[in-house]
Amino acid sequence: MKNRFKEIILSKQHKKLREEAEKCIKPILKAENAHVISHIDADGLTSAGIISKALRREQIKHSIEFVKSLEPTKIEEIKNIKTDLIIFTDLGTSLGPELTEIDPDVIICDHHLPQNPPPENGVWELNPHHKGIDGSTELSGASTTLTLATTLNPENHDLADLAVVGSVGDLQDSTGQLVGANREILKKANKDGLIESKKDIRLFGKQTRPIHKLLEYSSDPYIPGLTGNEDRCISLIKDQGIPLKQNGEWRRWIDLDKEEKKTIVSQVINQAIDAGVSQKMINRLIGEVYLLTKEKPGTELRDASEYSTLLNATARYEHSETGLKLCLGHRDGVYSQARNLLRNHRKNLVDGIKYIENKGTEEMENLQYIDAGNKIRDTIVGIVAGMALNSKPINRNLPIIAFADKEDGKKISARTTQTMVHKGVNLGKAIARAAEHAGGNGGGHNIAAGATIPKGSEKKFLNKLNEIIDIQLKNKERRK
Repeated sequence: MKNRFKEIILSKQHKKLREEAEKCIKPILKAENAHVISHIDADGLTSAGIISKALRREQIKHSIEFVKSLEPTKIEEIKNIKTDLIIFTDLGTSLGPELTEIDPDVIICDHHLPQNPPPENGVWELNPHHKGIDGSTELSGASTTLTLATTLNPENHDLADLAVVGSVGDLQDSTGQLVGANREILKKANKDGLIESKKDIRLFGKQTRPIHKLLEYSSDPYIPGLTGNEDRCISLIKDQGIPLKQNGEWRRWIDLDKEEKKTIVSQVINQAIDAGVSQKMINRLIGEVYLLTKEKPGTELRDASEYSTLLNATARYEHSETGLKLCLGHRDGVYSQARNLLRNHRKNLVDGIKYIENKGTEEMENLQYIDAGNKIRDTIVGIVAGMALNSKPINRNLPIIAFADKEDGKKISARTTQTMVHKGVNLGKAIARAAEHAGGNGGGHNIAAGATIPKGSEKKFLNKLNEIIDIQLKNKERRK
């Protein structure tokens, strides 16, 4: 079968990754059944959706489960699964020799920073980092899974819209657009008519919300004076002579003309500047947006960013199956259920940001931290921490470490800025070592990472992390 992906010029690293994928499809070709294990976020859901559709086309029976993390107890459960093949998507790369103890063949399709060399003996790993591609910014879990799926069958590139949703959900468009290997996938999706790319405002709700609600519920960026203030948002629009309604119906962002959009954006930027919002976050207001051409206009599913938020609203609240069904094409009642979960999710995000802003963070020499206890759900504390890092009261020159309670310990989510990464900070490596020192486990990307540690070991973890980051910064300074 002709590989249509070759119509797009691939980078040298992307070609190497696809060559590695050729090896990874071997256990799939001989399997009669499989079990997929994926992460509980938009990237994990879209990854699972892509591999599920690919396996169906090969007529391979399979089951899917979603996990927050791969704790030792979960690994023991996995060892007892009766199947020909286990596929990890958007997680698994932090696992080591214990995977070789699993009887079925194992494929790890992940983009997080590896903590170990690629495993052997019945374990195949597809990870962009091994081929010189930055999995933090250039290839998401869903895009890596798409690479596996299109190597298995080139026709699976019709699933590229899900890969774009996963990449956007993983904030890999944070510079204003998708880059690297993600962009090569995007170009092919554009050419195939799956995705339409355009410049626009990047607030959530362009497809569905009245204009003032679009502004009122802005949480990325969080704009003091507008976010959570309906009256001020209405005034901002009315003061510019822009009608809020047309024919008795609330106007949405997609209903505005070019000049109306330009006027509102200008006013929002002025408000953000006055409120002390960082320039980086102001720049994020406008950028490349991705419309899924197969989806109905006026729905969250039409916009990649809104789609990914909708998926997070399912997975982060124990409704991963709902999100998976959306990825597999189910609509009707499934879509309604997801939208109900979304309303609660957006409120929790705004409440979480306000909690961090009001309480503030404790600062150490090389980091700042906050223990949210049970005030912020452990499944969304990372999202909230990332948003809070871009609000006025939070020091952007220090990584933020957020703790949240969970049943079996403390959940840790860490976020930093690209500026700090350039200075030498690598949270993925630092968090992994500090968590291990505190009796837990973790990992992630250079700019974002997470871990779980035993309750009561927070200080031990923080002291070690502070020490490791100090070494990272000094090592980078010495190399200059």
